[in-house]
Amino acid sequence: MTKAIIATAIAAAFAIAPLTAGAQAQKPPSLPEGKGKPLVEGMCAGCHALQLISNSSGYTREHWTELVNAMVDLSGSRAQRDEVIDYLATNFPPTYNKRPAKPVPGKFQVTFKEYVTPQRGVRTRDPILASDGSIWYVGQYGNVIGRLDPRTGQAKEFPLPENAMPHTVQLDPKGRPWFSGNKNATMGWVDPATGKATVFKMTDPEAKDPHTIAFDKRGIAYFTFQASNMVGRLDPDTGDIKVVKVASERSQPYDIKFDRDGMLWVSCNARPCLLKVHPDTLAVTEVKLPTPKTTVRRFDFAPDGTIWFVNSGAGRLGRLNPKTGEIKEWDSPSGPRSHPYAISVLDNAVWYNESGVRPDMLVRFDIATETFQSWPIKSGNIYAGIVRKSTVTPQGTLLIHQTATNRIIEVTPQRR
Repeated sequence: MTKAIIATAIAAAFAIAPLTAGAQAQKPPSLPEGKGKPLVEGMCAGCHALQLISNSSGYTREHWTELVNAMVDLSGSRAQRDEVIDYLATNFPPTYNKRPAKPVPGKFQVTFKEYVTPQRGVRTRDPILASDGSIWYVGQYGNVIGRLDPRTGQAKEFPLPENAMPHTVQLDPKGRPWFSGNKNATMGWVDPATGKATVFKMTDPEAKDPHTIAFDKRGIAYFTFQASNMVGRLDPDTGDIKVVKVASERSQPYDIKFDRDGMLWVSCNARPCLLKVHPDTLAVTEVKLPTPKTTVRRFDFAPDGTIWFVNSGAGRLGRLNPKTGEIKEWDSPSGPRSHPYAISVLDNAVWYNESGVRPDMLVRFDIATETFQSWPIKSGNIYAGIVRKSTVTPQGTLLIHQTATNRIIEVTPQRR
């Protein structure tokens, strides 16, 4: 077991939310003195900023052990494991939490069903249900795409081309699982029968980080590039790829979805805007959002065509009426630093998570009454991880995940 592997796994366990380039450039915080500090700093700083340790919620020694073991097998390095866990448990106990969530009680009931993916430390994310009942996901750090059978709880993972580092998985109209090669500038799909990946390389050298994917009814793929500040289109039949720059710098295009009229919408993860993109021309129209510090990770459409979005930068939930331009926002229960992330509209309610507080909270907003209720998201015996994307199933359940503990979770709301 190399230090690089250990560092990646342990640092992933501490992750709260991805850092911007500016945040990564800041001087790392000083960890508390104590035996194990040099080992923790040496192993973790190479892969993640030390802020990710300081931003953890704190655990007992037993729970730190469970969390670290979810990331990597340290049985061959017991002395290092004990030194790391002793240091973490001493300096980051359960009372340490500096960003506590603010749960909202209520009468609505949900159940959580957990599935554990096979490998440690792969950062399981973005589950989506296929027509055959299986659940596809990607393991970004493990460079794999996986298929889970919910009936048995067993999963099979397929290795992807080197340095793909898949950010998401999406199913095309033929049911093929596509992945975005976030590190090697590719898009591709995997044949479940053979595990073979068909890969399309970006033709523009500036298009470096394919991110989130959406398909039209013809099977044409559309996708975002966060760092490259682009949106793109791929015709799988011809291999033709077109990418365009978003007009405003540092928009950081993130989520992408089609509305019911066939128009593309894209979220801005670094500016107060949403983008309306014409699928034929890729012409971009910016819709400005009024609240200061607004950034939008993800969004979803309600049946009436309104757009519900997470105002991640300001800790709010927002609604845009595309026809009238009317925008309304509500403060998220855990406050302005709660960093709402994933979002889905289901059963006349908006579901999202608060990723900037500990634990990661699943929030339900009742559209009719404009009231909130929330639940901590448990993974194993601990509360660790972040939901980065959620999807609604045809059965009316919600698929989420916890990156730090390799969990896929199905949320079943009560039916009235």
